[in-house]
Amino acid sequence: MVERSVAGDAGVTIVGAGGIGCALGHALRTGGIEVTFVDVDEPKLEWGRRHGVVVDDLPPQSARFAHFQDWRPSPDDTVLLCTKCYDNASVLSRLPAGSEVIPVQNGFDRALIARSRIEGIASFVSECDDGRSHTRITRAGQLHIGDGGGGVHREVPDHIARLIETLERHGQFGVRRVPDVLPFKYAKLMYNAAISPLAAMAGLDNGQLLTYRKARRPFFTLLRENFAILQAARIPLGRIGPFHPTTVDRILRWPFVAKTLAWPFSRTLRRTYCSMSGDIPTGRTEIDNFNGHLIELAGGRACELNRAVHALVTRMANERLVPGLHWLDEIAA
Repeated sequence: MVERSVAGDAGVTIVGAGGIGCALGHALRTGGIEVTFVDVDEPKLEWGRRHGVVVDDLPPQSARFAHFQDWRPSPDDTVLLCTKCYDNASVLSRLPAGSEVIPVQNGFDRALIARSRIEGIASFVSECDDGRSHTRITRAGQLHIGDGGGGVHREVPDHIARLIETLERHGQFGVRRVPDVLPFKYAKLMYNAAISPLAAMAGLDNGQLLTYRKARRPFFTLLRENFAILQAARIPLGRIGPFHPTTVDRILRWPFVAKTLAWPFSRTLRRTYCSMSGDIPTGRTEIDNFNGHLIELAGGRACELNRAVHALVTRMANERLVPGLHWLDEIAA
């Protein structure tokens, strides 16, 4: 595997060599941009140094791999932040003031708003092998990328424009440039704040949320509550799946229709896992960045299910409780 670089590009640092980070990094390396992966998983870093970064069955691409403790970012760095939100503070504390940060995360973290002019949100699902920089696209979708500050139309620097063009040409996912990424990020939040806590607490894959009646009912109810919070907060929503969130809410008003559509959708989600999967026993989750953000948006308005889910996942993480279907009974109660 041969290192190569596009003239005029200083390279990209990807913090978080997980499913999304590896998918983006492989595309950039295929397009000739130098990439350094930063992570704390030593077996993954060592595997990457020996084998490179791999997506599906495509040829591997060489890249640099560095442990987070050894990472010394410079003001000229362009950083794709593909960590979970609870790692953001430690990353931001390392970054010099002039470095460019492009988050590609599901949750909301106010500390990033002032630092990021461009942001991405992925509707495709990419799942990385344990201990390897080898990921698989398990569900097709797009990377929406655009202004992360509410569509103020800040000028995109040339080196960021070249980065986006490289992702468009070489990514194993669609890339959609948008003037304002927040409507798409909030639409993703509507789904993630229903899928992630329920699947994580019950130990289910995403498809099982639609096939287990005990999980399906609170899932549908939480989706509708999330939509109501976003509507009441007057937040515009974009379309990141087959239906716009408004259409999803209309479907969910008719239980028979929703149940009928659940089965074919469950097949596309089978053996895919939420970003919170496996986090509860570690004691750290993104529940504050998902449901906590919705509760904040709701203010004094009713959001009983979000509050119940937030409280239960927080307690489970604090006490290192084991996920299981019986936790859905507590939510139902």
